[in-house]
Amino acid sequence: MTVLTSRKPSRLAPWEERPSPFGQLGKGTLITLIVVAILGPLYTIVLTSLSSAATVNRAGGLVLVPEGITFEAYEQIFSDTVVSRAVLVSTGVTVVGTLISAGVSILGAYSLSRPGSFLHRPLLFSVLLMFVFFPGIIPVYLMVSGLGLKDSYWSLILPTAVSAFNVVVLRSFFMSIPGEVLDSARIDGAGEFRILWRIVLPMSKAVTAVVAMFYAVGYWNAWFNAMLYIDDTRKWPLALILRQYVVDSNPLPSATAGVTGDAPPTLAIKMAIVVIAVIPALIIYPFVQRHFTKGVIVGAIKG
Repeated sequence: MTVLTSRKPSRLAPWEERPSPFGQLGKGTLITLIVVAILGPLYTIVLTSLSSAATVNRAGGLVLVPEGITFEAYEQIFSDTVVSRAVLVSTGVTVVGTLISAGVSILGAYSLSRPGSFLHRPLLFSVLLMFVFFPGIIPVYLMVSGLGLKDSYWSLILPTAVSAFNVVVLRSFFMSIPGEVLDSARIDGAGEFRILWRIVLPMSKAVTAVVAMFYAVGYWNAWFNAMLYIDDTRKWPLALILRQYVVDSNPLPSATAGVTGDAPPTLAIKMAIVVIAVIPALIIYPFVQRHFTKGVIVGAIKG
């Protein structure tokens, strides 16, 4: 008599099992290479910005080995009002633009997430149509000029104030909120704005934080609208300064006369401008990182 025996099934799924020593070594090596690839350029940029002109000349470019720390590049940057004013412009545009974009996107997404709202289907179709069609640079430029926004800070905010992708992500997340919760609030006499403020937003902190970060990073790094619409160099954001004087090696403009200077910035000054442009993202991202994966994935797949 033959006895058939079966192997006892494993309690853990393959991806939950403890990796082998070879697998752990491979993961550690891969993570180390990724960290070096990210921190290596950042280390070089920061070190070059903190080096003297003689050290940069001896290195023949980017500095890899420190030979003394100096803040001459940063002192020269902030002694001229061009970069310091550009930092203020970028900060103001980022803060105001993020508040406007996030507010409009949240209101639009909430209204589109409620079936039977005013012009629900036409508005939803218009938002989805924005994924396929874009008016183009010339019509947008003519509209900005026609509205009198040219050479105004509003030209850096309003043309790109709302992203259809962010609205759809927020709408998908809002639709995942149980309707019974919202109906109970309506029975208690709460209006739509109060429901949105007291119930929907507290339950949507993750996706709201991620969308706000998307908008903030977009405004902080935006330079194309400034190049198109801003003629006064005193109103240039930091991103355009970064492009003009780091990428193209153009001379700094005079903050008072609106004309170009005599000499292009040194490599240390260029790297100092890069550091100033990167610092806000490095400060803000750790506070939003824990919401990033949850906000994007849940907001995208629910509903």
